[in-house]
Amino acid sequence: MNKTPVKDFYGRILGWIVVEPDGRQKALDFKGRLLGTYYPDRNTTNDFYGRVVYRGNMLTSLIPTDISKIK
Repeated sequence: MNKTPVKDFYGRILGWIVVEPDGRQKALDFKGRLLGTYYPDRNTTNDFYGRVVYRGNMLTSLIPTDISKIK
């Protein structure tokens, strides 16, 4: 499992992208809560509830960029 931080312009960590051994990727917020999952076999990005929200890998768009909403 590979965990890569997603940072803002100032270097603050906004969240993480976690790559699973089977190729799935998960977006986690600053507190470690699941925001969504990318399924490479379906080429879809699903939100926390399992709904398809994007075609392709758009996990970083699920991570909030407003630091005041994160804490």
